[in-house]
Amino acid sequence: MTSSASRPLWQGRALALVGIVLFAFSLRTAVASLSPVLPQVQGEFPVPAVVVGLIGTAPPVCYAVFGLLTPLLERRFGLEKLALAAMIVAAAGMVFRALAVDAGTLLLATTAIFAAVGVGNILLPPLVKQYFPDRIGLLTTVYSTAMAVATFTPPLVAVPVADAAGWRASLGLWSVFSLLATIPWIAMLVRRRSGTAEVDVEEASPAALGRMWRLTTAWALVVGFTVSGVLAYTAFAWLPTILQDLSGVSPATAGALLSLFAAMGLPCSLLVPVLVVRYHATGVLFGVSVVSGLAGVAGLLFAPAAAPVLWVVLFGTAPLLFPLTMVLLGLRARDPETAVALSSFVQSVGYGIVAFFPVGIGLVHDATDGWTLPLLMLAVVIAAAIPAGVVAARRGTVEDEWERRYGAW
Repeated sequence: MTSSASRPLWQGRALALVGIVLFAFSLRTAVASLSPVLPQVQGEFPVPAVVVGLIGTAPPVCYAVFGLLTPLLERRFGLEKLALAAMIVAAAGMVFRALAVDAGTLLLATTAIFAAVGVGNILLPPLVKQYFPDRIGLLTTVYSTAMAVATFTPPLVAVPVADAAGWRASLGLWSVFSLLATIPWIAMLVRRRSGTAEVDVEEASPAALGRMWRLTTAWALVVGFTVSGVLAYTAFAWLPTILQDLSGVSPATAGALLSLFAAMGLPCSLLVPVLVVRYHATGVLFGVSVVSGLAGVAGLLFAPAAAPVLWVVLFGTAPLLFPLTMVLLGLRARDPETAVALSSFVQSVGYGIVAFFPVGIGLVHDATDGWTLPLLMLAVVIAAAIPAGVVAARRGTVEDEWERRYGAW
C-alpha cells in the first residue's frame, strides 16, 4: 500500500483524483435529476402515486441492500473495476430512464441507477483511503463538495433543459457525466495491466464486515450517519409542508427555504473534513450538530413564524454529520480493505434505518393531525448523536478497538 507520508497531490495519482471527483459528482446528479421534471413526464404517460412513492423510497432501500453486497463484489472485482461498473450501470440506467415508455420502465431504470449509486456510495471512502492516505481530509472535502454541488445543480437546470429540449433530453443529459467518470478508471486499469499502476490494490478481508457489528466505533459512525440521513430525507419529504403549516409561509417561500436547507451542505462539506483531520474537532462538530439541530426543532415548535429562515439554517446545519462521517470512514480504518467493510456497514445499516423515517413521520402526522410529535421524534434522533459523538471522537481505528477487546485483527 502507498505510504501515508505526505506527497504532492498530483504525483502519480492524477487519474485517481479526477476519477474520484467525477465519480462523486455523478452519484448525486443521477439521483437529483428526476423529481424536477416528473410533472412533464406525467404529462406524457401516467405515473401513479404508488410509483412516485416507490421512487422516493427506493434510494435508501437500494443504498442499504447494495451497500451490504459491495464488499462481496469488491473482493471479486476490486475497487477500480467495481467503480467502473457502477458508473457504466448508472449511465445505462439514465439513458434507459430517458427512454422510458411507462411508469414500470421508469421505475425499473431508476432502481438500476439507485443500485449503482448504492455501490458507489460505499466505494468513495476506501478509494480515498487507497490513493490518498496522506490527504484524507482534503479529498473528502473535494468529493463531498462535488456531491453537494451535484445535489443542487440538477434542480436548477433540469426544468429549463426540459422546456427547451424535452424531459427525455433533460434526464439523458446526466448520463454524460457518468460516462466521463469511466475514463479515469479505464485508464488506471490499463496502466495496471501494463505494470504501471498508481498504487498497489489490496482486497477486502471476508471477516472484516462481520466484525463491525461488535465494535462501538462502527456503531457510533452508524448513529452519526443515520442522524444526518433522517434529517435530510425527512426535510426533503416534509419540510415545505411543515413550514407552510406552522410558519404560514407561501409554497414558493417554502420551496426556497428547502433550497436553503440543501445549500447548508456546501459550507459543511468544505469545512468539516479539514476541521476533523487538521484540528481533531470530531467531538466539537458533533456538539455543533446537536445544538443547532435541537435549536432548529425548538424554533419550529415554539416560535415557527418568528424566524423561519433562522430555524431552517439551524436545522440545515445538523446534517454536517454526513461529511463528518465520510471522513471518519477513512480515518477509523488502517487499510482500504477495512475501509470498504466499515463504509458498507455504516451506510447500509444507516440507510436501512433512514428508509423508515419519511413514511413514519407522515404516518405520525396523520395520526396526530399536527407536527408536534413528529418534530419531537426528530429531536430524539438528534439527541442520539450525543453519546455517538463521545465514542466517535476517540482516536484510533476499528482494528485498534478489535485488538484491545478480542486479540489480533
